Amino acid sequence: LPDNAFNRQARATWAFPLVGLVVGGIATLTGWLALTLGVPIAGVSGLILAVQIAVTGAMHEDGLADTFDGLWGGWTRERRLAIMKDSAIGTYGVLALILSLGLRWVALTALIPLGFGMVVAAAVLSRGILPVIMTALPPARDTGLSHSFGAPDRRAAALAVGLGVGLAVTFAGIGIILPMVVAYCAVFGLTQIAQIKIGGQTGDILGASQQIAEIVALLVLASLVAR
Repeated sequence: LPDNAFNRQARATWAFPLVGLVVGGIATLTGWLALTLGVPIAGVSGLILAVQIAVTGAMHEDGLADTFDGLWGGWTRERRLAIMKDSAIGTYGVLALILSLGLRWVALTALIPLGFGMVVAAAVLSRGILPVIMTALPPARDTGLSHSFGAPDRRAAALAVGLGVGLAVTFAGIGIILPMVVAYCAVFGLTQIAQIKIGGQTGDILGASQQIAEIVALLVLASLVAR
């Protein structure tokens, strides 16, 4: 793609929360239909996860696995980046996927009896932070999609966060603010580790950030509900 095409894509990152809206909307519609048909809540949670994975092509889950394999499986920056680029999955990646699915499943099972708005909210806000990461951290590689894509300007990043927060509050109420803050703090921690270990961000880091933000937001919401 020519440079101007990549620049347009970078500017369009403000719309990432809308992607979350679509993904979350399709997943919750499926969950609602399943619940209406009498599927147990744990089964509805599993279906919501399955639909999210199918709609996104497991892109974020793949990034999570590659990130954990690379950041914790290599001893040098070059080796970590090589591991993250490799399509094979290692022990850290497998464990990350198991924990990711398990924690989301448990949290969703606790939240679904209260409605599906929080599922959409988590999907939206977990994508709203990604343009900020792309703006704040340089690409860790001189090649690859993240490098070619370019960094969004600050207006696009700010709009993405604002849109994500607005949509999340719309679907889950003002109570989503605390889970969002905790989730974004967790993502900040991951980005700092990435900065230290590989010198920036990659597509895998972005995918892992989305997963961690969604997991943490859902867990905090579930803990607040349980009180």
